[in-house]
Parts: sequence; structure tokens; C-alpha cells
Amino acid sequence: MGSREVTEHQARPADSFAGQHITVAGLGVSGLSAARALARLGAHVTVVDGGDSPARRETAAALADEGVTVRLGDADTLPEGTDLVVTSPGWKPSAPLFAAAAAAGVDVIGDVEVAWRLRGPAAAPWLAVTGTNGKTTTTRMLGAILRAAGLRTAEVGNIGTPIVDVILDQERAGGEAYDVLAVELSSYQLHWAPSLRAHSAAVLNLAPDHLDWHGSMEAYAADKGRIYEGNRVACVYNLADRATEDLVRGADVEEGCRAVGFTLGAPAPSQLGVVDGILVDRAFVPDRQRQAQELAEVGDVNPPAPHNVANALAAAALARAFGVPATAVRDGLRAFRPDAHRIAHVADVDGVAYVDDSKATNTHATEASLAAYEPVVWIAGGLAKGASFDELVASAAPRLRGAVLLGADRALIREALARHAPEVPVVEVDRTDTGAMSEVVEAARGLARAGDTVLLAPACASMDMFTNYNERGDAFAAAVRELDSGGA
Repeated sequence: MGSREVTEHQARPADSFAGQHITVAGLGVSGLSAARALARLGAHVTVVDGGDSPARRETAAALADEGVTVRLGDADTLPEGTDLVVTSPGWKPSAPLFAAAAAAGVDVIGDVEVAWRLRGPAAAPWLAVTGTNGKTTTTRMLGAILRAAGLRTAEVGNIGTPIVDVILDQERAGGEAYDVLAVELSSYQLHWAPSLRAHSAAVLNLAPDHLDWHGSMEAYAADKGRIYEGNRVACVYNLADRATEDLVRGADVEEGCRAVGFTLGAPAPSQLGVVDGILVDRAFVPDRQRQAQELAEVGDVNPPAPHNVANALAAAALARAFGVPATAVRDGLRAFRPDAHRIAHVADVDGVAYVDDSKATNTHATEASLAAYEPVVWIAGGLAKGASFDELVASAAPRLRGAVLLGADRALIREALARHAPEVPVVEVDRTDTGAMSEVVEAARGLARAGDTVLLAPACASMDMFTNYNERGDAFAAAVRELDSGGA
């Protein structure tokens, strides 16, 4: 971990956007937020979007009333006179629009970079979180802890309110709206935010994901690692994931910034960990060689699954880096309620627990989810996004009672089960309508015994059968409630 002597990063003034001709790529949530904000700041804004639907035309008409030009159906051509391109996070770096911008010598940034440049001298510091899995849960835990400490905060970025809107609201309030921000950042957002310099940041874990966007695992990891650049107080990493520590070692941080690890085992100095069911801090104490501060009990984490305890430790480390007292960590974790479809207990039916982790849309998240329960009847399948399931199945095989598979790429999981867990009974449901979940849950019920857990942790995306993972989880919960009421 390199260091440099740098004072607080000086944000560029908001009026630096005034008068510029700015092209915004995409009519999504972040694109709309950026377009409206930049127009209010006096920029000449043109939004480009490849779609041309009635809904987009309606949005374009609304933006026109606010002085924003919208060009639908052509997202490849750079509007003449563009001084700056602001992209929505999901646009790939290889997009023709960005090639045209590069050829014209025009910079491309994202909405997070816009927000960072808009910060005034009294702006709230950022505590930033990224990782392949667990970002949202950790950020929400962090927000709960900060509030328990009496701090004014908001969870922003890849979660909740667009970050540009929050920053502008704060600046209008004279910098007094928030004491600190809990900021969730995706790899996409980090790619387009070169100036970001957080107070402290955490990379929770790294596993192959979005490689079609980044081009390689190395590029994906490098974008995640951008979150550590310029950190002032702490770079928080996962001792169980060496790649996160490697990113810390390669970061260029401010003088005095510390590397702080978290572990599910007993912590060494400069780490947070778990001792006899207690979350403890040996990083932010007066004598970390000989002292440890009790923060909370594992039972204060909801739910207390191992990977969720790891999330809690990461959130606690960021909060402690900001000076939050130990009692606030405990109180915040007790107050925290996980978002829907994240290892959410739905019901117990005939002695079997039914758990909804529809948010586990990749193998890394599913591996962590499966590790929290034993024995398990596993419900999996959907769109594999190019994933391989061999490693996941091999690690989970000893705890599997059975598996129920659905979705377009279920055969890939079935084949992995045949190779690595041939003794595990498998039921395939070939229906593709949304009502298929009732059949899936009934099949899982037939495989489960009292004391088992039926776990929806698909390891796949949902869009082959459902609008999103929320709808998939809702369908599972509804089918379980039907069982519980004596139906199906």
C-alpha cells in the first residue's frame, strides 16, 4: 500500500459544469438524475439512448420541458460540440459513443464522478463499499450503525436515491444535510469515477462477475480496487479473500491510512473478528497489540449466517474508522433489517425451514448461502450468464439433501450435480411460466425432512422466467405460504 501526503481532496466547484455541452448516455435512473442536475447547474445537456419506445418518448418530452435535449434511437453518434460525456453505469467501455468521444478528445465520466466533483468544502465524507456480493447489505448495516451513533447519514450510490441528487441537496443545505454518507459502488460506477477519494472503503470479496463488461477478471478487479485510491483513514479488506488484500497493497493512499482486515476467526492486531460468539475490534483501540473491544454478539446480526457476519464486520470496521463508539455498532446491528430476498426466512412448514435468497444470482453468493445451512434442499437455476457450477456443487455436495432445478440453464447445474454429487436426488421442473414456482416448492417439500432447510439460492439470473430476482423471490414466498396454509 503506497502512501502520499495529500490534504482533503478539493472538489471542483459546481459551476464548472455551467455552459458546457454535456452528453448523457442513457435514460435510466442515474442518467435522468445526472441530466436534470446538470441542466439545473447551467449545462447544455443532450441525452442519447438507443431505445425508442412510448415510455422513452414520454420521458423525453418531460426532459424537454426542463431544457434537456433527448435523442432517441441513436446512441452511437457523439453530438457535435460535446465537451463531456456522462454515462450511465451499465454502458460498456467498448460502446461506439465512447470511441467517438476518445477520437474527439472528450472525457467520459459517470454519475458518481459528477457527484464527487459537485462536493463543496463542507461536504460529508464518504464511507464506500464494493465487492462481488454483499454490497447492499453491508451498506445498509453501515447506515444503521451510523444512525445509532446519532449521525445524519444516507445510503446512496448503487442503492436508494441517486448520489447526484443527494449531493445537490446537501450543497443546497449549506453542507449540513449529512455528517457522513454510506456509499455502495459497483464496478461499473468505479470504472467511471477517476477522482473519487473516500474517507475509508471496503472491498468485501472478489469473484468472477460481469466479465463480459470488463473483458477480464484482472480488469474487473482493477476497477473494484479503484475504491481504495486516495483513502484517508482505512482500507478494509477480507482476510478470507486474498485478492482484496492484494488490492489494498496496490493502492495509492494518503499518508497514515491503514489496512484493516476482517475475519470470522480470532483477529490479530489491526483486524476485526469473532471470539467465542463476540464481534471484536483490535484495530481501532488504544493498544491493539494487547486490547480488544467487544462490539456485538453474533446473535445481534440478522440473520447470523457466516457471510452476513462478515458483512457486519466490514460495516463495523468502516464505522469504527469514522470514530463510531462500540455501543453504536451493537445497537445498529440490532436495528438492521435485511432487504427482501436476501437469506430471508419465509416460514417453517412441517418442521422444514423455507429460506428465500433469490438475490443469490451468481455462484459466489450461492456458495455463501449454502454454507449457512445443513442439510439443504437446494432450489437453483435460471440464466447462468456463462458461469460454471462444478466448484460450487463440489463444495456444497456434503450438505445437500436434494436439488430442484428450474429455468433455461438448469441442465448445466444438473450436469455438475451428476459429476460431483451423483447420490443427491434431483427434480427438474420444465415449466417456464411464473406459476412454475408452486411446482418447484412442492417438489422441494417432497425431498425435505424435518430439520432441513429448503433454500432458494438460484446461482443464476432470473430474467428467463421472471422480471427480476424480486419477482422470483415473491413467487417462492407465495408458494411457501400456500403450503403453510394447507394448499398445494
